Amino acid sequence: MTTLEVGKQLVSLCNKGQNDKVYDTLYDPNIVSVEAQPGAEHELRGIDAVKEKSRMWNDHHIVHSETVDGPYPNGDRFAVRFKFDLTDKDTNQRQTFEETAIYTVANDKIIREEFFYAT
Repeated sequence: MTTLEVGKQLVSLCNKGQNDKVYDTLYDPNIVSVEAQPGAEHELRGIDAVKEKSRMWNDHHIVHSETVDGPYPNGDRFAVRFKFDLTDKDTNQRQTFEETAIYTVANDKIIREEFFYAT
């Protein structure tokens, strides 16, 4: 699979609300995930750590809608833009949240993800 094909699959699954399927089908077991969010562990390693991060995020948010745009390929990487309409369960505050992620692909799997957003 090309980097573009991996990116298209990620975008398609996310836009269908099947984000968890991305982990099982597109992520390398040794994935590295880099977060920019204050208060979050900056770098996680391994699929179990990434799934746990996702579970914790979902435990603290109600997602009303998610839009995923892309992919924007460049060699072995691609970028994707995410836009969420969500409510923080801790504060009950509804907000729009946007971030950009850059993914690196090797051997048909995503081996690295990095997230960027305005705070």
